[in-house]
Amino acid sequence: MTITTISSREFNQDTSGAKKASQQGPVYITDRGRPAHVLLCMEEYQRLTGQNTSIVDLLVMPDTPPVEFEPERAIIAPRPVDL
Repeated sequence: MTITTISSREFNQDTSGAKKASQQGPVYITDRGRPAHVLLCMEEYQRLTGQNTSIVDLLVMPDTPPVEFEPERAIIAPRPVDL
């Protein structure tokens, strides 16, 4: 894993180069010489956060009990027309 450090200005001038470098390891982006941001490839981000599941898998929630839901009937009253 290679750690790359670039300035904000370099990042703005060569974004595609920073994205390519993020495939080899994290890219530190500095502001006035101090680290301000980190660019990671998506696979590395998901590995670090443990988010390897898709949104569909999260929405299915197979282990939850069924929810009873009886919404109130909406009453829509007409109002007079003002032309």
